[in-house]
Amino acid sequence: MYDSFYKLQKKPFQLNPDPDFFFNSPVHKRALAYLRYGLAQGEGFIVVTGLPGTGKTMLVKALFQEIRHENVVAGLMVTTHVGADDTLRIIAATFGLGHDGSKATLLKSLESFFRSKAREGKRILLVVDEAQNLPRDSLEELRMLSNFEMNGRSLFQSFLLGQDEFRQLLQLDTMEQVRQRITATFHLRPFEKNETKDYILHRLKTAGWKKDPKFSDDVFSEVHEYAHGIPRRINSLCDRLLLYGFLEEIHTIDAKAVKIVIEEIDEDHTPPPGSAENTTSVTGPSLNTFVDSGVQATGSVEDRLRRLEWMVENLRQVVQKERALLRKAVLLQLDMGEVYDDSIDVNKDVN
Repeated sequence: MYDSFYKLQKKPFQLNPDPDFFFNSPVHKRALAYLRYGLAQGEGFIVVTGLPGTGKTMLVKALFQEIRHENVVAGLMVTTHVGADDTLRIIAATFGLGHDGSKATLLKSLESFFRSKAREGKRILLVVDEAQNLPRDSLEELRMLSNFEMNGRSLFQSFLLGQDEFRQLLQLDTMEQVRQRITATFHLRPFEKNETKDYILHRLKTAGWKKDPKFSDDVFSEVHEYAHGIPRRINSLCDRLLLYGFLEEIHTIDAKAVKIVIEEIDEDHTPPPGSAENTTSVTGPSLNTFVDSGVQATGSVEDRLRRLEWMVENLRQVVQKERALLRKAVLLQLDMGEVYDDSIDVNKDVN
């Protein structure tokens, strides 16, 4: 679609985290250093928190890209609305183990797996995404798994990725034993204005951008203001911007284009026409009235000119709305084509 129009090698602002597009901003560089440090320690919990869309999953995928040839067996746990026993079953399934039977059976199976990998010189790493959804009992199960040792070395390690409320959860008195196992924590902040610009240009260049389309300087500040420096929101807006540019056949994107696309995004969240929340009264004669009677029928020259201007403005609005609907239809078609590509097999990538 627009990637062909602008001669891009791939979509630069896809929402699915792709480590090839990892942006080594100052904040993400530090976070990745914390993850490497925690991995080198080989024990305990590493906690990374941040607002939704700040790049926690991208961080982990970038780390997995680095360690794919190392002696680390990594698994990604993405289902977190579960009880303690189900947590053990999901962990077992994540590493390809049988997940039926009692809690004692699951623990024995996991310990045997951890020990067998340790004898092969490998370590076990579990990454838990959306950790703020984990019940306290599940966190306790993870802590218990970290007790497994062989020859004085821990057999199991966890990275916990969560939103801001996860930090609050860890501060509870009942979480004291979990806190004692945390070896490092890091909080991801949104991008600053200059980082937003660098981030957009980085993703464009990674996708093979040859400065088509061109971006005026005020585009980046408009995007930053709307997205509040959150990478996922930046991606979503910029993806719509390129789609807009493709459908309008333009090769320079300016602040006006950004504002148009933002209005369209905001309209997606407003009630549909005709609903009780969005019913407005229209004063004055309808467009059809002027068309049927003819603007030249009555009135002075000034009146007829005003009517003509009114008709032209209405037609302009109709065309603008039709174009917006077309962009939404194309975007929906693209989203449906990618809806099954959002998940990855982490174990396949790492092992």
